[in-house]
Amino acid sequence: MSQPPRRDAERTRARILSSATAEFAAHGFSGARTARIARLAQVNVRMLYHYFGGKEALYIDVLERAFERLRHDEMQLDLVHAEPLAGLLQLYDFIDGHLARHPELRALFAYENLDRARYLRRSRRIPRMSSPVIERIGLLIRKGQATGVFRAGIDPLHLYVCMVSLSYYSKSHAFTLSRIFGTKLQAPAWQRAHREDVRAMLTAFVQAPPPKPPPKRR
Repeated sequence: MSQPPRRDAERTRARILSSATAEFAAHGFSGARTARIARLAQVNVRMLYHYFGGKEALYIDVLERAFERLRHDEMQLDLVHAEPLAGLLQLYDFIDGHLARHPELRALFAYENLDRARYLRRSRRIPRMSSPVIERIGLLIRKGQATGVFRAGIDPLHLYVCMVSLSYYSKSHAFTLSRIFGTKLQAPAWQRAHREDVRAMLTAFVQAPPPKPPPKRR
């Protein structure tokens, strides 16, 4: 029995998106070619335009899918019931692992940043996806401050950017830094050690200072 047309359409779209993700991650928007995407997806170019309307729309869809996967997996973390510090470190561990498992996301980040978010700005979905994770970090911060575990003055967005930066840079620039310093940053042992260092830095950054000792009597 043949598959229903709807199932065929879903599979075709999925193949095109998978091929387009690889192409855009390898060459950026300007260098990517719809002919290569179609060939890799085993469809003709007209089929690609039929499903996505064109190269730009396809690229935006790829960006949205990459962010959607990140946000979906982030939201599976049970941060609401976690202890504040444990929750923040759990989120950092997730970010570090996700970026390690998805080099295509790091590449899309880099190319889109070079284009000054030219195409990302045309997506209405991506900004909406980002709000919940910032709200959850804010909840952890407030819980930590209420119990005296966290210091005052921690901004959720600044903290999230620190987490992403400390994970992203060591992976996206691993080849150049490895050459400069003569150390293989891609090595699992180096990455594990770096992750532990970052966890220590994050802990020190958010923790409340110890109480001052009472003044000595003269």
